[in-house]
Amino acid sequence: MKVQPRHQLLQIWRGVLDESFDGKNWKWGGREGRNSISDAEQLLCVLSPATSVDSFALDEPDSTSEDVLAALKDPLGDAVDIPRRLLEAVAEYLATYTATDGSPIFSGEDFFTAPEPVGGAAAEPGELTPELRAQHVVDSFVVSINLSLAAIGFARQFRRSISHDRELLDRVTETEQLASKRLTAAMVALVRSFTVWVFAPESRDGLALSSMINQTGMPEDQVQREFRGALREVRAGLSDLTIGIDASVIADLSRGSKMFECGWSWGVVRGAPKIETVDDIGQQVAGYAEEGAYIYFTVVALDGIDSLYSERTQLLNLLTDEQQRLARALQVRSDLTRRYWSAVATFGKGRWPLEDLPWRRTNENESDYFSLLVTSIVVQDLVKRRADDNDLDRVGRVLENLANRARITLRSYIGDIGPRLHAPGVKISLSSDSEGTAPALSWVMSDFSPLLMKRVVSVAGLLRDSVLRGRMLDLSDRIWEHLFSRRMERGRGVVWDQPAGAFPELDVRHTQPSWYITKRVVDSLVSAAEVVRGQPLRSDRLMREAVDLLGEASHLYDQELLRGPVDPGPSMRATLQYLAARLERARGLATERPGTAVALVSEVLRELDQLAAARDYPAGQL
Repeated sequence: MKVQPRHQLLQIWRGVLDESFDGKNWKWGGREGRNSISDAEQLLCVLSPATSVDSFALDEPDSTSEDVLAALKDPLGDAVDIPRRLLEAVAEYLATYTATDGSPIFSGEDFFTAPEPVGGAAAEPGELTPELRAQHVVDSFVVSINLSLAAIGFARQFRRSISHDRELLDRVTETEQLASKRLTAAMVALVRSFTVWVFAPESRDGLALSSMINQTGMPEDQVQREFRGALREVRAGLSDLTIGIDASVIADLSRGSKMFECGWSWGVVRGAPKIETVDDIGQQVAGYAEEGAYIYFTVVALDGIDSLYSERTQLLNLLTDEQQRLARALQVRSDLTRRYWSAVATFGKGRWPLEDLPWRRTNENESDYFSLLVTSIVVQDLVKRRADDNDLDRVGRVLENLANRARITLRSYIGDIGPRLHAPGVKISLSSDSEGTAPALSWVMSDFSPLLMKRVVSVAGLLRDSVLRGRMLDLSDRIWEHLFSRRMERGRGVVWDQPAGAFPELDVRHTQPSWYITKRVVDSLVSAAEVVRGQPLRSDRLMREAVDLLGEASHLYDQELLRGPVDPGPSMRATLQYLAARLERARGLATERPGTAVALVSEVLRELDQLAAARDYPAGQL
């Protein structure tokens, strides 16, 4: 892997802080304006690596790495000032996005855009009413979950170092409590945003879904029968849901002839019942979003739910009893959703629907962006099922095709539509009615490249075949070269995003950073760091070679001990002790790092041969 995650993350930290901190106060705002999503992403550009990668930890001042301290001390200060000022920024965020009645605010604000009017003419941004801009959205729920978990864990670790400072300790404790309240509210809202959309096979949605999954031209009744069989367990699991979902939807699902989709809508679903909770989370807003599942928000929700079950969350015991109850409810929905979309994407015995690019949604829209989103879910499901390299290789080839089609690994040409995936991105309509005919808002998705890199790195980390893994890592390097060309230099570091750096034909040049894109670049680099941090691949061939060489070397070593004097001189004793230590080291590495073991044993064999040669040949005859 050519990309150097540690170096690049430190560069991003420098760029983010040069843009966000004036030496005294945190400076908010970016390309997407100030809102509950962008401000959280701005903070997570620093907090996400600090709470995900051990070598970037900032919450234990005595353990902060020298290069990390060097990157942050100007302008944040010393090892104690850094975590204090970051938590002060978190506290300011929590206060800003809490209403006067104590209810957390999860509004989309500038991320919402006006839908295009009939005829396709450009709509003026000012057409959105304050009520529409204030609608709560899944992106805000999820980024709040991530920020809250990061802040709670960060505060708990930092508290151990400041027990002598009562005033600072109280402020840290208050910040942790506010973050926990926002976490519970976000989890409740995410449960209420889950949806099951049921439709008849002969409906527009039903016919579109059947057409997409039927890759071999099977008779329609056979497709329906096999598809119902593939989703039998998912349907049964959905039928058992009771919290936060309309009972009439579950009753409709029980009709076995109906088709369905499950996942997350763009916000709290219209008609979603409120959830009783022992924690004070303020007001639960009335649902406004339609019942249909949006693949973009579904992927965002799945990633957020994973953080609730991360190793760090479990080890630090970050969730209260009530939050653990909500997390279990979200985990059930997450598992069922993964199984549903993976079954759809890989349905049949021939070509997968996922491999038939681009992906077509049930409303008949199609885009390579949707293909990437569905691939993301399939990758997550393959992880859960511990899939073999054959399935992972098929997913990898889809990712390679997407990189080509998006003109990341191939050059663009005059009139090419590939660059449009990146700028302005893919616009989707967010509807508030069940028929999807009256969109109230629009949403633009423009994170294709960083999302693609994150998924490619994830697949590489799962592959056990060195050739396949090398191919995915090579692809990740090429995607990184594309992303790096889109960086924006800021003082000592970099932020994102300048698409014209990769596509000169684009006539848009940005002056402000996008925390939406920068945060996703950070996520992809954190994923790359996790792959680098993991154990190298173990080759069965190398393991057998290491064992064979160990056998020969150990036997020759024993022979040397047998032939040598009972009391060897200091030089010979030191040599034999060194060889014994090398052999013991090689035995310990033979299964985990067989290549290293082979190198160590080879060194021992050379030394033993030199001892034998010195004994067997007279001086001057060797």
